[in-house]
Amino acid sequence: MTGANDRPPGERSQPGSTGRRKVDSAFDLWLQRGLHKIFDDVANEPVPDELRKLIEDDREA
Repeated sequence: MTGANDRPPGERSQPGSTGRRKVDSAFDLWLQRGLHKIFDDVANEPVPDELRKLIEDDREA
């Protein structure tokens, strides 16, 4: 007999199950909010001109 934890991670949360799915959703929400709190300021900084030029030069090549 196999249990839910014997299955690969992608197959553990079945559409009818609620326990594990709620835990996964809560963790995903916590992680997303935490990452946004830490990295939003950095992600909103302008791209330096030198880096932008390198990217544009690479696209043309």
